[in-house]
Amino acid sequence: MAASRNINFTTDDFKLIDRGSQDIEYLVAEGPSLSYWREAWCRLKMNRRALLSLFTILFLLLFTWVGPWVWTLDPARQDLVQISRAPHLGISALVVDDNFNWSGVIADNELTVNHRHVESLSVEVINNEEVIDNSVLSDDASYSEGLAAPSNLRVVDKPNTEYVRLTWQPVVGAARYLVYRNERQPESATDLGVPLWETDTARDVSYQDRLKLEAITYYYSVVATDGLNESNHYAVIQVDVQQAITFSDAVYSEVLPPEASKLDSIGRMVELQAHPLGTDYLGRDMLSRLMLGARISLFIGIVAPFLYLAFGIIYGSVAGFFGGLLDEWMMRFADFVIALPFLLFMILFKVSFGIGPGESGVIPMLVAMIVLSWPSMARLARGQVLQLREQPYIEAAKLFGASSWHMVFRHMLPNMLSVILVSLTFAIPAAIFTEAFLSFIGMGVVPPTPSWGSMSHDGMKTLMTHPHELIFPALFISITVLAFNILGDGLRDALDVRIRE
Repeated sequence: MAASRNINFTTDDFKLIDRGSQDIEYLVAEGPSLSYWREAWCRLKMNRRALLSLFTILFLLLFTWVGPWVWTLDPARQDLVQISRAPHLGISALVVDDNFNWSGVIADNELTVNHRHVESLSVEVINNEEVIDNSVLSDDASYSEGLAAPSNLRVVDKPNTEYVRLTWQPVVGAARYLVYRNERQPESATDLGVPLWETDTARDVSYQDRLKLEAITYYYSVVATDGLNESNHYAVIQVDVQQAITFSDAVYSEVLPPEASKLDSIGRMVELQAHPLGTDYLGRDMLSRLMLGARISLFIGIVAPFLYLAFGIIYGSVAGFFGGLLDEWMMRFADFVIALPFLLFMILFKVSFGIGPGESGVIPMLVAMIVLSWPSMARLARGQVLQLREQPYIEAAKLFGASSWHMVFRHMLPNMLSVILVSLTFAIPAAIFTEAFLSFIGMGVVPPTPSWGSMSHDGMKTLMTHPHELIFPALFISITVLAFNILGDGLRDALDVRIRE
């Protein structure tokens, strides 16, 4: 027999290891592995794209639920002064009177303007020299025999978004005058822009424009007519329109205090309400409506997939685990549900819930998704269970007397997490797009209740003129869908035990 060795231990062999030393790193690397969820979290943190997507989703949740506490502007309140306004952080506006009645300028005869009438108005008249510099007369020689262009075209009062007032000298032989407006300088008599007005007589030598004015530069043209044909000579003036707000609107919008004096306020410059993401076609704040719309879009996009995926997982797992005739009947029922038309049942659910035309059908839409969307997940779960129940560790669990529920929830479901999460990442954007489609055709969320889908539909109407009304809700939908997809891909890599290093 071999002689036994004497091993002498000292106190140094049992001393505590410093956590900052390299010895602890060696023991961790060579020792037992971390727990399943802790190791998954460490792997997820190494995926920067997935981590950024996770923070993006958390930001969207804060934007949805905390945002209204920070940005308290009422999403249903209309700012009629700022309709379809582009994003801004505040605009200066001129306070004007609510009374826009203007008697205009009448010529004493065909050649003389009643200047006493103009002077009797308490307004600012641009001097003739400035008007001559800004006026352009058509000099097309081929139409020299026609009526001349009106002379001395000028602006009365300060041009603003509430009104622009024009007057001019009468033309010999003219029966009436036509007024046009363009956003660029005309190049010929056929390029004058939008026809605004035709005067009643030759003595009417003024016009007040109140047709949806914006704070931009306009070119007004005046053409004389003999009653049948227009002259090919025209006068044009460039007008820089200033943003304005009426006194009553300023008080209603709380730009001015309720006790403000009308006499002292007229002519003042005030700061309008800021709209960081602009306003829509009804003057409602886009930022506050996006916050409110996110609640509906994310509620449908997250809650519906969670519910019907949970039901599909349980349904498919039971069918796959027990098999036999039960599996056959359960999967035939799933095939029957897949064949049901979603839109038809959406209409039936909406009618059964008593929701009429023009009313939002959020609950029927949620019920329709849950009732009709689970079979695809049930098929996937059944296939995974059929594959996993033949694994050796399942057979070992059976030998040790593990119950069926223990094997399903302790061994099978954790190994199905990657597949479940990938399916969820596809289900969430699909649900968001379904809500957008149903809102587009009037079956889902309808105005005035906002959702990202309904706001995108409204934004399509003004895409060419005010693109921000479509860009912002569509951008939120795109960011949300992309974030969930990237996060799901990262979670699949972190949770899938088959691809661990």
